[in-house]
Amino acid sequence: MENTKKTEGQIEQERLCYKKKNYFEEADKNTCKKIFDYAEGYKAFLDAGKTERESCEVAIKLAKENGFSEFKFGDSLKAGDKKYFVNRNKSIALFKIGTDPLERSGIRLVASHIDAPRIDLKQVPLYEDSGMCFFKTHYYGGIKKYQWTAIPLALHGKVILLDGKEIDINIGEDKNDPVFCITDLLPHLGREQMNQPVSKMIEAEQLNVLAGGIPFEDKELKEKVKLNVLKLLNEKYGMNEEDFLSSELCVVPAFSARDVGLDRAFVGAYGHDDRVCAYPAMTAIFESESTKTVMSLLVDKEEIGSEGTTGMQCQIYADLMEEICEALGANFRKVRALSKCLSADVTAGFDPSFASVYEKMNAAIISCGTCMNKFTGSGGKSSSSDASAEFVGEIRKAFAKAGVIWQMAELGKVDIGGGGTIAKYIARLNIDTVDLGVPVLSMHAPYEVISKADLFSNHKAFLTFFEYNA
Repeated sequence: MENTKKTEGQIEQERLCYKKKNYFEEADKNTCKKIFDYAEGYKAFLDAGKTERESCEVAIKLAKENGFSEFKFGDSLKAGDKKYFVNRNKSIALFKIGTDPLERSGIRLVASHIDAPRIDLKQVPLYEDSGMCFFKTHYYGGIKKYQWTAIPLALHGKVILLDGKEIDINIGEDKNDPVFCITDLLPHLGREQMNQPVSKMIEAEQLNVLAGGIPFEDKELKEKVKLNVLKLLNEKYGMNEEDFLSSELCVVPAFSARDVGLDRAFVGAYGHDDRVCAYPAMTAIFESESTKTVMSLLVDKEEIGSEGTTGMQCQIYADLMEEICEALGANFRKVRALSKCLSADVTAGFDPSFASVYEKMNAAIISCGTCMNKFTGSGGKSSSSDASAEFVGEIRKAFAKAGVIWQMAELGKVDIGGGGTIAKYIARLNIDTVDLGVPVLSMHAPYEVISKADLFSNHKAFLTFFEYNA
């Protein structure tokens, strides 16, 4: 019989050394079932919300189903209230008023974003060339442009007609819909293209979306294919070419979220960054029974610097916190100083096929749980808030007590690249903030991959954050 008694060295190694835990190895059958069941709700959320507007709509629907009602500035508040605040239909704040006084416990925030890299249509997009009609585009966020060619695309967005009527567009998701695509050069003629740097293989102005090919029946006209496309849009939506001027239209991948791998351990989809954190941010606040006031922020524009009226740099989010404080008779500055935040954003999952860009000891390993990034930024921690040891220790203690499986990591090797989150904009408000989110493979690609175990870990981590007592 094999001797299973641990040696002194093994005991000391377990006691003293840090080792990441694979969630699937640690989980029993019941927990594994919860992991897989939870992923089904997440996949439905992904498919229903491929843009920030759609994600916001789904969040409102789920909030109402969970007993939340809309909050507007000037409304009264009391302990037990469950509210949501919508900002321009592109971002949403969900919050519960706790029984603990705000000036004693502050607000617990989980802040995620619901925009994702994509390709937007220009405001004058339609043109015809060589018997085909195309949309001109301008990409949104950090993408590898070549990845967006030769895949099925769907058209999503909103058009405001001259009379003020709002038109919602969603073409390419239903199995009976047509789809769109961006063409690429065949390899037989692509020798010169393939000798270019990857960043130059497809230029931004080549990301033209194929939109039609049947001409309008009038031999006297030029641009007959373009006219026929406009006629189809007019018949279905009542719009003309000038209405593109007041539109927000984009193309996103037309495929749905699917399980990946024979064991179905992973989810492949468009938009994991950052809806893989936004969904757990919602489910955690729905489930939370915290005595503290808790808030989940689902914001816009993170992929382009958190700018504008719906990005995290907008004053509206601080104003909302101040409004809550005023409604409850609390001093806003005191509450801010006591508040704590998880900046809920994804990180780069270690990919052994590209191991050279990671420092493996400090990389996020897939299926080892949600990942904390003490700092993000690039180079010498540029553009990072760099959370304090005290705050990290506080969260670590809470996770240990609740049995949350998580890991610590950084975004790749020093000086290889880097990236930022909304953490620094929240930290500016004098709120302790640290990044926590799911490791992602193929981040910013049209098809990203995450582990179901990490997704579930994210939900448990957010729930623990809302409910622990320091």
